[in-house]
Amino acid sequence: MSADSTITTRAPKVGTASASVGLAFRVTNHDARPQLTHHFATGPIIIARAIRGVADGFASALLAQYLTHLGFTALQVGMIVTGTLLGSAALTLVSGLRWGHLDPRRVLLGTCVLMAATGLGFAGISLFWPLLIVAVLGTLNPSAGDVSLVLPIEQAAIADRTDEEGRPKRFAIYNLAGGFGAALGALASPLPSKLSSRYGWNLLTTERASFAIYIAAAIGSALAYRTMAPAPHAATARVPLRESRAVVLRLAALFSLDSAGGGLAIHAILVLYLHQRFGLDAGAIGATLAATALLSSFSQLASAAVSKRFGLVNTMVFTHIPANIFLVLAGIAPNAGLAVALLLLRASLSSMDIPARQALVMSLVTPPERAAAASITNVPRSLATAATPALAGWMLASSNFGWPLIAAGVAKLSYDLLLLHYRPGSAD
Repeated sequence: MSADSTITTRAPKVGTASASVGLAFRVTNHDARPQLTHHFATGPIIIARAIRGVADGFASALLAQYLTHLGFTALQVGMIVTGTLLGSAALTLVSGLRWGHLDPRRVLLGTCVLMAATGLGFAGISLFWPLLIVAVLGTLNPSAGDVSLVLPIEQAAIADRTDEEGRPKRFAIYNLAGGFGAALGALASPLPSKLSSRYGWNLLTTERASFAIYIAAAIGSALAYRTMAPAPHAATARVPLRESRAVVLRLAALFSLDSAGGGLAIHAILVLYLHQRFGLDAGAIGATLAATALLSSFSQLASAAVSKRFGLVNTMVFTHIPANIFLVLAGIAPNAGLAVALLLLRASLSSMDIPARQALVMSLVTPPERAAAASITNVPRSLATAATPALAGWMLASSNFGWPLIAAGVAKLSYDLLLLHYRPGSAD
């Protein structure tokens, strides 16, 4: 089958969803062999995701403040955030395309070593250019979402261990675990400030030492990965994209616009915005980020039920549009209370598309192509996200007004409208 051949899938709702984005493929059964559906099959992956979430949530709330205390400008903060995302994109591509044929447990254990090294780098380096190198080569995640080299391996492993009908729910639980961990990490982010104030410790030194949380997270994740059971589909069967290439590339192009807008409003940028415009302290910002993480995570459980009833793409679009309107309004809110309320409303809807999107991609490719498909759909998203935080930092350096949030909302609404344009039955 050529790259431009049509692909067919078994689930009618997935076929309807794919038609609505004009991807000219039919529905075929890629899950003919029995799947492992019990909770224990994906448990170690979900536990590791929660542990990583704690470290990422903590770092995303602390990073901008820490870099500011080091004397970096808003533009330099944006550059480091961009560096982390660019590095993650490159590692994600290598992970899915080059390591997908390896034993997933070995690959995931190897990522734990890099995670620990990242923590050591941020704890021990304070100069801008060396720290930028660590940001590019390491695993630090300033978004508290999951943009990392483990993403394609974990997504393919979950898809291998679940059937098609249960996949949105499994991805929702996986994302919920990460979001819950991120919320705990964000709540813990004021601890360095509180400890230094209570015991008279140097604040900068306390914040620097706090990045050892990545070392602890690496150890905890490694212990979880060691308990993974073999996948139903042999790891040696993994192949780069072949028959599903055209479909995946079209999806990747659509997802990238959404991610470019998201890069303008990731957590590190929201921290700067809330602090500079409204003067919110670390405790208030940490609580806000924790609440948004919890709302966005729990909403994904509802996404599984909604997508089962209305289809995957409908769930993605019609929950996203109001969320992005709330984001634009948060950028023009006149006071902190209203801005925070709008961000919370946005969080209650903005992530409902995630499990639907992940399930859609995994359902439209053959099992051996899943790791590669996860890379190809996530790397452009990472690159698009990485292209905009520096721009957002420049906007905030020039004005305290919420221009990054407004621009983010407009870009993401454009993505939603493009999806709506490709209605069922439209030409490819």
